[in-house]
Amino acid sequence: RRAGGDWRDLVLGPTLQCLEAASLGMPFEVWKTRMGRFRNEGTLEAFRNVYSEGGVAAFWRGTGPKMIESATKGAILMYSKEAILGSCLQSGMDPTLSGVLAGAGGGVCQVSVMGPCTFLVTGAVTGNANETTMQRIRRTYAAHGIRGFYPGGTAIAFRQATNWASRQGFTEAVRHRFKLLFHGDADAKLTTGQNVLAGVCGGTLACWNHPFEVARIEMQARADQGQSQLSMMGVFRMVVREQGVKGLFQGIIPRWGLGVWQTLFMVTGPKLVRDALGMD
Repeated sequence: RRAGGDWRDLVLGPTLQCLEAASLGMPFEVWKTRMGRFRNEGTLEAFRNVYSEGGVAAFWRGTGPKMIESATKGAILMYSKEAILGSCLQSGMDPTLSGVLAGAGGGVCQVSVMGPCTFLVTGAVTGNANETTMQRIRRTYAAHGIRGFYPGGTAIAFRQATNWASRQGFTEAVRHRFKLLFHGDADAKLTTGQNVLAGVCGGTLACWNHPFEVARIEMQARADQGQSQLSMMGVFRMVVREQGVKGLFQGIIPRWGLGVWQTLFMVTGPKLVRDALGMD
């Protein structure tokens, strides 16, 4: 595999990430965000409540800032992740460890552009539904300046690093096992179906870090609604006190759907496209 970055990843990343978000990514995101903020609602109850606020269109609320986020973070993730992964594999590093390091590096690189966009999406889902994105931007900037768009930054950093380290690392580990299981050769090429199944497994296993997502949602929602600020650990303590440990995993079902969907687009998808274009 070629070491270093490839300019085509700067095109591939935004394309795949925007397709992911515009399809099922946004409904899962909106559903998950509501459950992370309104933790007293059950999975189906939250789904019905989203639908009651605007029908099917309500599941795509906040799509504008989400598309900006997807285009920028997709480019950053794909270029950095694939560059790190290629360099690690070229050095002879184990594929699973390479995937963990590449995913973590790419995830951390995303945080710079994700803070403001996830803040706006969270506000659209949990705040005043009648407030437009531009009104929310003007209100936040007038009150707090640029830093007002970065509440929950610590939780985002932990989430993104562990997200992509887990998704890439688990998927690479499953791929390796599939090569031995189905082909008896660690250097064998997996079929498209086997690559997809590996991505599903990787996305599923990566949901262990959901407490970081609950903290991120709570911190951003409180900032959008002018409530007192809490640190990430403060949110953890509050949630456990009010809902118990299970509160830290509220919204895990839509998060699982989103995690699998994103892994298929941003881990398995690039593998298939790179193979087809001879980029490796």
